[in-house]
Amino acid sequence: MDKILIKSATLAFPGHEKNGQTLDVLINRGIVEAIENKNIINDEDATVIDANGQYLAPGFFDLNVNLGEPGLETKETIESGCAAAAAGGFTGLAMQPNTEPALHSKGEISMVVNLARNQLVSLYPIGAISKGRTGNDLAELYDMKLAGAVAFSNGNKSIQQAELMSRALLYCKGFGALIMSFAEDASIANHSKMNEGVMSTYLGMKGNPGLAEELMISRDLSLANYHNTVIHFSTISTKGSVSLIREAKQKGIQVTCDVAAHHLVLTDDRVAGFDSNYKVSPPLRTAEDIQALKEGLLDGTIDAIVSQHTPHEVEYKRVEFEIAKNGIIGLQTTLPLLLEAQLSIDLIIEKISIRPREILSLPTPSLTVGAAANLVLFNPKENWTFDINTNYSKSINSPFYGATLMGKVNLVVNNNKVYSTLN
Repeated sequence: MDKILIKSATLAFPGHEKNGQTLDVLINRGIVEAIENKNIINDEDATVIDANGQYLAPGFFDLNVNLGEPGLETKETIESGCAAAAAGGFTGLAMQPNTEPALHSKGEISMVVNLARNQLVSLYPIGAISKGRTGNDLAELYDMKLAGAVAFSNGNKSIQQAELMSRALLYCKGFGALIMSFAEDASIANHSKMNEGVMSTYLGMKGNPGLAEELMISRDLSLANYHNTVIHFSTISTKGSVSLIREAKQKGIQVTCDVAAHHLVLTDDRVAGFDSNYKVSPPLRTAEDIQALKEGLLDGTIDAIVSQHTPHEVEYKRVEFEIAKNGIIGLQTTLPLLLEAQLSIDLIIEKISIRPREILSLPTPSLTVGAAANLVLFNPKENWTFDINTNYSKSINSPFYGATLMGKVNLVVNNNKVYSTLN
């Protein structure tokens, strides 16, 4: 489709002079050619899309995505991950270093950058803080930055040594890089399988208390404050974590954070059936935690929402809950979950389109004549079934697989490429 005419879409571009209005938008070879009030633009050569009742927004951006490649391509390749992302409305992904080998040197970063060329979805690798993500020695951070790393994280392995995290924060401060912390004190979590609370006691499973997350957040906030540097916390999940970060922001500490979409909807009660698709890290928490997370989104304490897309082969999930791997796929279910959580459209766009890019100092897509089109068109009231016919991931580890969901992405445009369900 060289030309696309989107008719009667409700604009959801925060800050745009026509935000909230119903408009027609003409896109020609990936460039916005015209923006007018509805029923003004006519072009016989264009593919016309009736967008009545749908929202046109900046393409979503995910700060926390796990893809298998390199080394774990049976879980997810860059190509399949980008396809799932496009189907979920994402035009940008920050890829975690949880690969084999880890993304811990300029070689791996350069490879990912090259493999992701010519995709509809723009892929931004996150380099590992430590070599091999072992948490022992600092990786080649500056070299990875030059090769294209947009931030540094140890992925799903929290840095246990305070001295190493301190050095990483101080070193990154020197060249303006961002450290992303997954907060979990391993000595407190101690290989537990679910949230510590009433349900873990009922099921007789060792619980992971919110304290494990909150202790590490307290430590890293202290380090960031000491060095006067920036820090980002990935996938916070507890009421206590929200309070700690809210207080830190009020004190002027340079901190941002995100929450996974499933932590806004699912509670630890879901584990009662021992379905390993509900086994995630951090674990599903309580209704009280969910309420605090939503309040944190509303008051700006929580800056962004992520999918925490974590694909696994069936042999790692269709096993006993105790030995199953953590994680679910989430790129295509993020929007439906946020609608189920009853977040407003404006808040959703702020948290999955605008703020994630701001955190990484990336440009926010604009809808202006002459600009490259980077947008998503979605219908918040349209139902669809997440199954073998609609799943673009190589994996199926999702508690929503086979379910009918509300909130459908119908068009994505980026990098002069198009994903569409409407033709």
